[in-house]
Amino acid sequence: METTQVEKNISKMKLDFKESNYATGRRKESVARVWIKKGTGKIFVNGKTMNDYFKRPVHQLIVVMPLQETNAINKFDVKCNVKGGGLSGQAGAIIHGISRALVKTDPTFKKVLKKNKFTTRDSRKVERKKYGHKKARRSFQFSKR
Repeated sequence: METTQVEKNISKMKLDFKESNYATGRRKESVARVWIKKGTGKIFVNGKTMNDYFKRPVHQLIVVMPLQETNAINKFDVKCNVKGGGLSGQAGAIIHGISRALVKTDPTFKKVLKKNKFTTRDSRKVERKKYGHKKARRSFQFSKR
């Protein structure tokens, strides 16, 4: 019972991100609002630590990639608010937001981030289902007789 009380207090803690740079990242249906400021390398997603929000190690690695490429992993604190989509889309949106905010803080990062395609929005989305088809492209089995 006590551990849940502690977790609730941690998730509700106020984060002071005055004097920080803001950027928006998007991927699939997810939108991430990202604030970056000089700090010790802590990453918060929707009020929780990154490891608490993203349980899968793949997502945790994805979120940290722009900071690793710029060798700034222990130099900045990151605060993200993410809405929409699934965890994979949210991780992609956070990458996009972090890289755009890093470019705002230090324009020299742009060359490295652009080379690794972190600053470009990944525009791939789920294709809609068409009428007369089972799925987006899968059709019903054709019968001659």
